[in-house]
Amino acid sequence: DYARAQTIAFTDSRIKGHYVTYPSPGGNAATMRGYLVQPAGAGPFPAVLVVHENRGLNPYIEDVARRAAVAGFLALAPDGLAPLGGYPGNDDDGRELQAKLDQAKLRADMLNGAKFLKSHKLASGKLGVTGFCWGGGTTNWLATALGADLQAGAPFYGAAAASADVPKIKAALLIHYAENDPRIDEMWPAYEQALKSAGARYEMHMYPGTQHGFHNDSTPRYNEAAAKLAWDRTVSHFKKYLA
Repeated sequence: DYARAQTIAFTDSRIKGHYVTYPSPGGNAATMRGYLVQPAGAGPFPAVLVVHENRGLNPYIEDVARRAAVAGFLALAPDGLAPLGGYPGNDDDGRELQAKLDQAKLRADMLNGAKFLKSHKLASGKLGVTGFCWGGGTTNWLATALGADLQAGAPFYGAAAASADVPKIKAALLIHYAENDPRIDEMWPAYEQALKSAGARYEMHMYPGTQHGFHNDSTPRYNEAAAKLAWDRTVSHFKKYLA
């Protein structure tokens, strides 16, 4: 139910949003598309990349980008499905489309989005990334790929970064897990060990009674209290490290 996920209107006076294109060398298409939302005002603003789940840029993720802009960030939510015509209008078809894409190139499309956003004329030069489900795993991966170019990351129930790549992470990580999410949660002990060994800055929160996807307010797995707490923590984390 995407009407529930629309907590902030496209036309909200606190923000300005529009669709943009950006170059994506090594990606699934030479040019990618994303939803860019800025706070009202002149800027520059600290920047936050919002990475979608395993189903493309749906209305929920667009709303998360608007929430980030209301909190004071220049937010970009790339549409990984742009090379296939964009988000198809429902999550089931979106899932099928995303699975068809070359996954390494799809990650490159997100990496290029991060670079485009960080160098945007409205951006302050400080960059954070948050993502959900597939986007959570991609947030962990981007922390390794961007190194010192990323100041903060906040993955939601995402697959861990490869242990061998963890020493490349320089961003401060705020890691959110659902309590009932065994496939993802069982990666945490090895990931934490790698983060500790690398001297990385991280903080992890496990949300009791939640399932994978608990932040998505358009699905039955939504947990309002946990979603609000995790988002408030995420905004505070970005305000601290992107100031």
